[in-house]
This record gives sequence, C-alpha cells and structure tokens, in this order.
Amino acid sequence: MSRTSIHRGLLIKLLMGAGAMFAFAIFVLPPIYDLFCEITGIGGKTGGAYTVNEVTIDTSRKVEVQFVATNNATMPWDFYPTEHKVFVHPGESREITFYARNKTGNDMVAQAIPNVLPNNAADYFHKTECFCFNNQPLSAGEQAELAVVFVLDPDLPVSVNTVTLSYTLFDITDRMPMQVSQIQ
Repeated sequence: MSRTSIHRGLLIKLLMGAGAMFAFAIFVLPPIYDLFCEITGIGGKTGGAYTVNEVTIDTSRKVEVQFVATNNATMPWDFYPTEHKVFVHPGESREITFYARNKTGNDMVAQAIPNVLPNNAADYFHKTECFCFNNQPLSAGEQAELAVVFVLDPDLPVSVNTVTLSYTLFDITDRMPMQVSQIQ
C-alpha cells in the first residue's frame, strides 16, 4: 500500500468519526438531557398550561418576579418584557406582556423557550396562558405584544423571595414553511 492511500483511508475514518460525533450530539444528547432535567428537576423548565383551581392567596408575603428576554444568536427580532419586575402574592394571578418585532424584510416564525430561576422555584411557577405554548409567526416589520399569565403556587418555599422568568427566542422559520406561507 502506498503512503497516500493509507493517509486517505485514515482521513476517511476520521471524517466518519467526526460525523458520527456530530450526529450523536445533535440527535441523541438533547432528549437524554431533557430526561435528565425532568428526573432531577435541574434546568428550571416550566411545564405546560396550568389550570388554576381555587387557590388561596397568601397575602402575608410578596415575591419579586423578574423578567428577562434574550434572542438566540440567529434571531434578529427585538424582544423584551414590557415590565422588568413585579411583586406578587403567592396564589395571585398576574399577566405580563413581552414586545416582539420582526426587524427583517422576511416573514419569520419564532419559538420562545422559558426558564425559571432559582431551579427550586420552577415547580411552583405556573403559566395559565403563555405565548411560549405556540409558535409566533410575524410578517416582515410586524410587531406584537405577547402575553403570559402566571401564578406562583402558595406552597413556594418561604426562602424564595425572588423568581426570574426568562425566555430565549429562537428562529424556527426553516422548520415551519407552511406557517410562513400562511402569514400573508
């Protein structure tokens, strides 16, 4: 065997190994991570829509709820909370809006991913309505106020005085071609 064919074979094996690692990282690790976070409670993920039953409002204390909005690196929209913090009694329902504007010349679809900190507060932060439950299609230059209605469970540990709800906005236009065509 010539030296060139040995190098070519090694190069092919290395490229195949790198491709396998990327495929593993993209397709296998995210579901494993989600399962790990669900089991351990790490990651501050909030659940889906919450139905409020008759809840007693704990007027003996107020909790500061802060709001943060960030864009994924590929998301060119303006996106921010209209209020950066509010004080609520546990058990009290509250609505907050986030402003979004598609600054591009193209129709786009976004998806917001929520996170709650501290992590031990995530199980006590309940959203009854949230723009994060659905994709957010906006035409070129269009703007919208996106609402979230939440309630802090009265069983929120007394040691938690501040809760932060953050959203990261992702561009999912390429995954939603039908929704983009329906914007117009």
